[in-house]
Formats: sequence, structure tokens, C-alpha cells
Amino acid sequence: MGFDDLMEKLGKAARQATRSLAALDGEHRAQALRRCAAAIRNHQADLMAANKQDLEAARERGLAGAMLDRLELTAERIAAMADGLEAIADLPDPLVRVLAEWTRPNGLRIQRVAVPIGVIGVIYESRPNVTADAAGLCLKSGNAVVLRGGSEAVASNRAILAALHEGLEAADVDQGAVQMLPTQDHEAVGAMLRAHQWLDMVVPRGGKRLVARVQADARVPVLAHLDGNNHLYIHSSAEAEMAVEVVANAKMRRPGICGALETLLIDSDALPMLPALVERLTELGCELRGDEALCDLDARLVQASEEDWATEYLDAILAMKVVDGPDEALEHIAHYGSGHTDGIIAADEAVAAAFLVRLDSAIAVHNTSTQFADGGEFGFGAEIGIATGRLHARGPVGVEQLTTFQYRVFGSGQTRS
Repeated sequence: MGFDDLMEKLGKAARQATRSLAALDGEHRAQALRRCAAAIRNHQADLMAANKQDLEAARERGLAGAMLDRLELTAERIAAMADGLEAIADLPDPLVRVLAEWTRPNGLRIQRVAVPIGVIGVIYESRPNVTADAAGLCLKSGNAVVLRGGSEAVASNRAILAALHEGLEAADVDQGAVQMLPTQDHEAVGAMLRAHQWLDMVVPRGGKRLVARVQADARVPVLAHLDGNNHLYIHSSAEAEMAVEVVANAKMRRPGICGALETLLIDSDALPMLPALVERLTELGCELRGDEALCDLDARLVQASEEDWATEYLDAILAMKVVDGPDEALEHIAHYGSGHTDGIIAADEAVAAAFLVRLDSAIAVHNTSTQFADGGEFGFGAEIGIATGRLHARGPVGVEQLTTFQYRVFGSGQTRS
């Protein structure tokens, strides 16, 4: 079977599933998610065994430590996957919400109502928990999903899919609602991107190369999740102890996630904080790369290159630069940032408010860690990605962002003259 034929087979099954999902009420879809969560918990040993295969293969391929962390499934992370599905199940039903309603002079009543997008393709790398998150969000919002995970997590993703299918079957939900490409061949991704007849939207979640390929080749609308070259600016009014701990968390809690801090901008009037920042970060094992001014002040920093300012490390490396005030910080972020998550640490509320207004990022933070750039932390249960564009969603993409709308017009026999 050719790859276009494969996509036709998956697409037809997904379209059929959307029709069956449309007949289910919100509680039925929520119950299906709870059954899926139970199946994941029941198959913890199977998931960990499959993940062990992926980890062994990844080590043989020389994957870096941060990438291995993204790939690893621990008992706690499997429990968190199940918890996430239950959290999604407990969210209000995003469908059949009346977004607006009005009556025309001729008596016609018009509603704008939230409805599913249809069939969503998700192409992602490394993190196997995305399999459960994407499936859960799509199911809750009445969408079918076709998944394509990275080759480094293939055994883990297939084990998670098997558990999800068990949960769907137990809830009497069409398993075509959650499908996965059965091959890792890159040509299959091309077929997926051409499948405008079967897919209504594609969400790429991965590195620059993946997103660039999807945006270049797709004949399906794309909701892009770009890289997270994230910044924090420490203003002179920042409280030093808080600034140190926020920066340490933003960089080193989990350096390999897209919400990790990659560049720290320090106001020239905040340089007295530098020794404490360097001490805390180095004790956590972070390599620091600084501009010339910072390297002159502290020998523990190595000279940064131009490339460092534009790099999403996804590792225990942080670029650091001195700036003269908020304007220069904003200019740096605008030039090098990816529009993902950026922010300011400042006690001066007026300065912070003015900074956030001018900050053109999907997520803007004040006095907190960039690692809160996460749908679960926003109360969405999970996320399908962080959208860094402006249409049709921005920031964490949860169940509401996976809906579109339909106009419903109610009359009493009116005809148009």
C-alpha cells in the first residue's frame, strides 16, 4: 500500500469517527477519557518496558541527556499522563457553547456555536506523553486525531496508543477517533501533509527543522508550535533573592522542555545580582555563556557567540547579556526571540506593565518562571502545543482552541425578498 493510500485509509476511518463522536454527549466523551486514564495506569509496566527499549536505542544513537529526559517515562510521568486525561475529562464541555446570539429585525435568531474542527494531524518528536495529551484534547473537543510521533519514541507511543484504544473500546467509542501512522518512514509524513481531503489541520510539535518542513510542504492548514528561545529580563527594581530562584527554576527545572529559559538579560543597574545568579546556576550544573561585559565581571562565564543569542539549547546552557534598560531588552527579544515565552522580573509594577504591553510573545510572564508555559499549568488539563503564530490560536492549545464555530439560523418561515 502506498503512503497516499495509507492516509486515505486512516482519513476515512477518522472521518467516520468524527460522525460517531458528534452523536456523543459531553459526559460520554468525558467517561471515555477516564477509561483511557485507567487503561494507562493498568498498563504502567507495559509502558515502562516499551520506553526502556526506546531509551536503550536512544543511548546507542548518542542522544543528549536533556533529550533522554524528554523521552523517559517514569512511574510518576505515567501517573501524570493519566491524571492529565482525567483533568481534561473534568473540564467543561467545549462544544455547543453559544459564543454569541442575536435577533435580526425580520425575526431570525442567529447563534454562533462552538463545534469541532474535524480531523487533526499531530506530528511530534521525543516526548511520548504528547500521544496521550493530543488524543485526550482531541477527544474532549470532538475531533478525531491522526498521530505521528518521532522514531526515538516509537515503542512508547505504540504502547500508549494500545492503552488508549483499550479505554475507547471500554467506553464504546470508535477507535478510529485516535489513530497513529504505522510507519516511521519520512515519506509517510509527506503523504500526511498532502492529505487535505482527510485532515482539517496539522499541528507540528518539535524542532525548527520539523516545523519548517511542515510549513513548507503542507497543503493542510498548520497550527505551528515553534521553538522556545525564551528570555527573562531582570530589571534594576527586581528583588534579588526572588530573581535568582525564578531564573534557576526557569532554566534548570527541566532544561529540555520548550518552556525552559535560554537567554537571561540583566539590566546594567542590576549587575550586583550577578554573583548570586552565577553561584546558583553553576551549583546546579548550568554552563553559562556571557557577553564580553559579563565575562569580564565573572571568569566562570565563557564568551558567547552571535549564534548563542538565537539558540534554543534544550540543555543545561544559558546565554547571558547586559542591557541598558527595558527598551534594549525588548529590542533583543524582538530580534532573537521565537515569540514563545518571555518576561520580566521587576518589583516596579509600572515598568513591568509597560514591558508586557510591548512584548510580542504568545506568553508574557512577570516575576515567575517561563516553565509555567504549559497547558496543564494554565488549567487546560494538557496542551497539544504552544502556538506561536497569531491565527487561529496562540499560546497553549487546549480544548477550546481545538474548536471552530458554526452559525445557526432559526426562523419561523421567513423568506428573503
